[in-house]
Amino acid sequence: MSANSSIDVQNQMKIWHNRRFNNYNHYLQTTYGEKIRKVSLHGGFTCPNRDGSLGYGGCIYCNNDSFVPHYIDEGMTIPAQMDVSIPFMIDRYGVQKYIAYFQAYSNTYDELDKLKQLYEEALGYPNVVGLDIGTRSDCVDEALLEHLARINEKVHVTLEYGIESIHDETLKWMNRGHDYDSIVRAVELTRQYGIKVAGHVIMGFPVESRDMMLETGMAANSLGLDFLKIHQLHVVKGTVLAKRFQDAPFPLFHSDEYIELVVDILERLNPGIVIQRLFGDAPDELLIAPRWGFNIPKLTHLVDLELKHRDTWQGKLFI
Repeated sequence: MSANSSIDVQNQMKIWHNRRFNNYNHYLQTTYGEKIRKVSLHGGFTCPNRDGSLGYGGCIYCNNDSFVPHYIDEGMTIPAQMDVSIPFMIDRYGVQKYIAYFQAYSNTYDELDKLKQLYEEALGYPNVVGLDIGTRSDCVDEALLEHLARINEKVHVTLEYGIESIHDETLKWMNRGHDYDSIVRAVELTRQYGIKVAGHVIMGFPVESRDMMLETGMAANSLGLDFLKIHQLHVVKGTVLAKRFQDAPFPLFHSDEYIELVVDILERLNPGIVIQRLFGDAPDELLIAPRWGFNIPKLTHLVDLELKHRDTWQGKLFI
């Protein structure tokens, strides 16, 4: 390792609180000056590839029960969900401020007046300092973005787009209902309104090569994302993917293979992109595969070890 390389990694690790990648906890701490947690909310939405607008069944891997908190029911009002979530956050994490996170399904897929009501109910709860909205690229328009830009003047707003893959053949295979150009247009439009953009990508689709997955991860640079989530493909019960896997099993990542790919992506990413997640998880009772036997903190530690072993860090190979 050259002297300049040693200085680079030491400086970056100081900036990122002794980590080799631009991690979300560091971002939250520096942005808000204290611990912050997201509160996952269920707004009762659906998706255009579920309700018949574009198709039925949704994405073939999707079962929203796999990431909606067990103590949240979709029939509960937003204030009622906050009432049960906030005490849990206080007891478990000791936090006093929160980001309202509309996560399940496409959380901009409704009439604007209905969206305004739901967002305002969440933001009206004490100590909510941010609004994160998970959605699809074909479920936003200028009227919505104008409203979110006004909210963004008061609290931090992030739109999280499900990118999943940049390859149109994969998007078609997963029954996504839109192409990659739709994502590019939505991200560009969102950025014009000064709203931060997160992207969610999935590694491990059986119709993709490793190089294709690497290209998807690298697209965060050209899209100019503020935040990135990288997840391994899960096979969970109650999905079309689960039926296909059970009928004709296909290979999934081993943990060491996935970690190598994640590090390959990280070292090529713009160091300014904040990494919100590197792994996904699912309830044990729903998860079919892969079963690695590690929790998220352990897996993240293994990424740290691989970064150190390679003497690399986020952005080392960024051009």
